[in-house]
Amino acid sequence: MDQDQILARITAMVDDERRLRDDLASGRIDSDTEQARLADLERALDQCWDLLRQRRAKSEYGENPDEARVRPSSQVEDYQS
Repeated sequence: MDQDQILARITAMVDDERRLRDDLASGRIDSDTEQARLADLERALDQCWDLLRQRRAKSEYGENPDEARVRPSSQVEDYQS
C-alpha cells in the first residue's frame, strides 16, 4: 500500500468507529458487540499508523518506502508517537 491508500484505509476505519458508536447509541448493537468491533478496529488502526510511519521514515532516510511491512498488532498496539 502506498501512503494515499494507507490514509484512505485509516479514514475508512475512523468512519467505521463512528458508525459503531452511532449503532450503539441507537440500540442497533449492544455494548459487547461495539467493544469487540472497536478492539479489532483499534488494532488495525495501530498497524496502519505504524506502516505509515515506517514508510515516511524510509522515505526521509533515502530508503525504499515500499519495503515497509505491516507488523503484528502485538508489536504495534498502543504505540505512542
